[in-house]
Amino acid sequence: MSKKEIKEILCLGAGYVGGPTMAVIAEKCHDINVTVVDLNEERIKAWNSDSLPVYEPGLQEIVDGRRGKNLHFKLASAQLLAQADMIFVSVNTPTKMYGQGAGRAADLRFWELAARDILKHARTGTIIVEKSTVPVKTAEAISRILHSGTEGKKFSVLSNPEFLAEGTAIKDLLNPDRVLIGNEPGQEGQDAGEALANVYRRWVSSERVLLTNVWSSELSKLVANAFLAQRVSSINSVSALCEATGADVSEISRAIGMDSRIGPKFLQAGVGFGGSCFKKDILNLSYICETFGLTEVASYWRSVVEMNDYQMQRFVRRIVEAQFNTVAGKKQTILGFAFKPDTNDTRETPALTVTQKLLEEKAKLVIHDPEALENAKWDLKDQDGDLTFEEDVYKACEGSHSIILLTHWKQYQDLDYERIFASMEKPAFLFDGRLWLDPERMHRIGFNVLGIGSTELMHI
Repeated sequence: MSKKEIKEILCLGAGYVGGPTMAVIAEKCHDINVTVVDLNEERIKAWNSDSLPVYEPGLQEIVDGRRGKNLHFKLASAQLLAQADMIFVSVNTPTKMYGQGAGRAADLRFWELAARDILKHARTGTIIVEKSTVPVKTAEAISRILHSGTEGKKFSVLSNPEFLAEGTAIKDLLNPDRVLIGNEPGQEGQDAGEALANVYRRWVSSERVLLTNVWSSELSKLVANAFLAQRVSSINSVSALCEATGADVSEISRAIGMDSRIGPKFLQAGVGFGGSCFKKDILNLSYICETFGLTEVASYWRSVVEMNDYQMQRFVRRIVEAQFNTVAGKKQTILGFAFKPDTNDTRETPALTVTQKLLEEKAKLVIHDPEALENAKWDLKDQDGDLTFEEDVYKACEGSHSIILLTHWKQYQDLDYERIFASMEKPAFLFDGRLWLDPERMHRIGFNVLGIGSTELMHI
């Protein structure tokens, strides 16, 4: 067991990963002072308010309970770097959109800037923890930067990938399937890994805290997301076949999910996956394979993203075709813009693609979402076309030709659909992109119902 005592933790990056992760560490380790920093002053102000920049069930309560005690949100400073025993780096690692590897490789410039700040201001012996999703061998590159100074400082670099699902992040942090820690070779690396493991062992059982080498840890995160996305694309490919043959993809999912070798998770057909990780990580994995000359492997993983794009385009095509091959000037109501329920995250949301494609068809769009409406406005601020945002879901549906459900928020199941149907133009269409509503009930009300991978229920 490591003898290194951790009393001061600093996290660089107050986003979807850094904020919740540090809040839970502060909640479970009252003797550790946890500080989250960011360069964005507005974001830090939001973390210090009653309206957090990240929406996650249970997060506000934890932050309120520990903020000002052992949990702090501040602007980045050299002093905070200098006093930290352990520094989590949770900066953005978006897909690189320029130069070599554009559109696939991870953009690590923010990580490198963070490493150079650490080298300049942190104490020797500080443990550096990769929390951002990074390509395999990033720790090796970061270590070279950290040990490039003339002061002779020594740092240990760990990989500690997050496996959070947005909407259940707090639950995932409090009761994780596993905590993965990768350390560098040698005694110092092992001691650093144990020091971080001891933090998590305050509330996670030891058998769920896995220690491995740093390169396996880095790659595990990419592979985990690739496998999950692969399952989604696989069942979505089957949904297209179901629509062509009259089979029901929900029944197929239920049947194959009962096979213990397969299991039921991530077998729900829909309009496509979104979020900040899946597409970015798969493209990154594909690019890494290419750099090692594994062309066929790269192509295999790239096809997962291509199938996801196909599913979104196919869904929009069905919307247009069902409405007599034109939606020009017709009001279309989109229910849900977040990429999944219980989050306000709209990064890579399928709703963005659907919205843009329908605006190209000259549709008149109204968007409703219970938590992500402000993010939707930001995402679409430069978008041309007839587009409005409505907080009242019933007003959003008035006079609409179709309802397009893209996020399976629980409250969408509880709406008064008789009232909605009565207020709409006829024939009224319901396009369920998440198989979230009872199609038979909606059909009885009067809707023309088109779901994913199932028989159409039409009155026309």
